Amino acid sequence: MNAADHPHRTEHDLIGFRDVPAEAYWGIHTLRARENFPISGVTIGDSPYLVEALACVKQAAARTNHQLGMLDDERFRAIEQACEEIRAGSLHEEFVVDVMQGGAGTSTNMNANEVIANRALEILGRPRGDYAHLHPNEHVNLSQSTNDVYPTAIKIAIIKSTHSLLDAMEVLQASCAAKAEEFRGVLKMGRTQLQDAVPMTLGQEFNTYAVMLGEDRMRLSESVAMLHEINLGATAIGTQLNAPVGYVPVACEHLAHLTGLPLESAVDLIEATQDCGAFVQLSGTLKRVAVKIGKICNDLRLLSSGPRAGLNEINLPAVQAGSSIMPGKVNPVIPEVVNQVAFQVIGMDVTVTMAAEGGQLQLNAFEPVICYSLSVGTYRLREAMLVLARRCIDGITANEELLRLEVENSIGLVTALNPFIGYAAATEVAKEALATGRGVAELVLERKLLPPEQLAAILQPEVLANLAPRP
Repeated sequence: MNAADHPHRTEHDLIGFRDVPAEAYWGIHTLRARENFPISGVTIGDSPYLVEALACVKQAAARTNHQLGMLDDERFRAIEQACEEIRAGSLHEEFVVDVMQGGAGTSTNMNANEVIANRALEILGRPRGDYAHLHPNEHVNLSQSTNDVYPTAIKIAIIKSTHSLLDAMEVLQASCAAKAEEFRGVLKMGRTQLQDAVPMTLGQEFNTYAVMLGEDRMRLSESVAMLHEINLGATAIGTQLNAPVGYVPVACEHLAHLTGLPLESAVDLIEATQDCGAFVQLSGTLKRVAVKIGKICNDLRLLSSGPRAGLNEINLPAVQAGSSIMPGKVNPVIPEVVNQVAFQVIGMDVTVTMAAEGGQLQLNAFEPVICYSLSVGTYRLREAMLVLARRCIDGITANEELLRLEVENSIGLVTALNPFIGYAAATEVAKEALATGRGVAELVLERKLLPPEQLAAILQPEVLANLAPRP
């Protein structure tokens, strides 16, 4: 095919001239970034929250510049309409820069500037690339720098994605709470260090998971609140160079209105431009969530192990065949995939930590990998929790008869009798039960350590699980 089959327009930048596809809304800066950063295969356009956040920041900046007399009516209206369209879902496919990039997010900012500029030109009846009339830097990026646009946008995007994760955690918490109620009267043996301990109910076990998730939701809400402090208007390093007087509070007000978030300008914009502490805090909390959800899945896999040579206390829903060679085998694939998500999020916390620590002087150049890690972490945790709730927890059943027999036959049952028969007698009963395989209750009656009616009262499930007073 010859050049005529590929219409293009010619654009120029600091380095020189390049041909850009005529139909593209992005321009030469984006073209170079595509060539420089073929890293992850994941583009900005694959992250709707980030694209929408960028459009919100650019729209807030345009409104502020117009209000302060820096941007004329015609250009302002065109830029605002372009931003509104992007926020509504249009042109996301034009955000083609890889999320992993050098330059502290400059390529992301320029991708946004170029797409908005060319769509605004189109709205004005001008051809794409007619930057003499409306320029990506001079008009769309007016009073801004990548160093205040990018961190502000990624904060908004991560806030939105974290809110979505919080919703998913609530779903999983509700599923665990429902199972806690369903299994409230199902007696079983509790274990410490994988050894029989004392009786409890299966409901108590699942209630623990619900409480755990509720606590982590509160901690995550506290961490994400720190992201509401932004540095929009700081420009390059926080000194507000090239931003008009009054720009910072007005831009923050417009952005808060557009996003519906309680955003606040940082007290010290120089500090806010270089500091990534809020990202580190959030990442650490996501790691905490991942650790907890991983522990829950470890428990589910252990409790459902077997079915005949394991614990076999609960049954996980069978969602697919488990083996290509072993007929009838069903594996705990849902907890397994959630475990893997947890492993990845824990590893990403190390990435965020190192990226934040690696910043130098007035700017952290590694915010792209911080953004990517937090975005991926929140999204995958969200999806993992919804899958765990809907395709696993909701369908769990209990092997009640087996659980009852385990309690009756467990040496751990003697601990509940200790206050009534004394430690020495309880020890002798435990030794004989272990040696002979006989039940604890049987031996207590045989030795006439307790009358049958008192023993029966003590061994009621609600008493053993400490849900009712001892008789």
